[in-house]
Amino acid sequence: MAIEDTRDKILSVANKLFSRFGFHKTSMDEIAKIARKAKGSLYYHFASKEDLFKEVVSTELINLKSQLSIIIDDTDLSASGKMKKYLIKRMEVLNDAANYHETLKADFFEHFHFIDDLRNELDELEKENLKKIINQGVETGEFMPIADMEVLLDVFIMVMKGLEIPFFLQGKYTKYAPHFEGLMSILTKGLA
Repeated sequence: MAIEDTRDKILSVANKLFSRFGFHKTSMDEIAKIARKAKGSLYYHFASKEDLFKEVVSTELINLKSQLSIIIDDTDLSASGKMKKYLIKRMEVLNDAANYHETLKADFFEHFHFIDDLRNELDELEKENLKKIINQGVETGEFMPIADMEVLLDVFIMVMKGLEIPFFLQGKYTKYAPHFEGLMSILTKGLA
């Protein structure tokens, strides 16, 4: 088996175990055993359990970024259509990102600061994406001009992140998902 195949196998097994048992209850020994790899193979590819977990979460975020960029690049959608679709798709993808949920747990931040870097990188990307959508809406007359774009973008990020804990850790996503379209309409009408 090639080196890259070994790495992919480790990531796949780690993803499943971290998703099922969480970061703290998953050991490198378990990952090695289920992946049928020597523990040394894990440490050849990943310096620590934290590095392995970071890579697993990073893969989930790459999926999110990919899905969102499709919406941003869609020239057939109006700005309000993009905004609705973007925010709904964001929540759908993150709902399935079980390892990302682990990063939301407050006690996790106290121990591993590398997750802050991943989240900050995502925040910056999302600000760029939202700015593109809002600027499109302003250019087409769909949205009113924004006096302080940076403040608006910061508030958007705070609102989206504020929804993550109740949706993904408290299990309220399923209850509110059918109402996302209406909630997004309120948001886009506010921009107009």
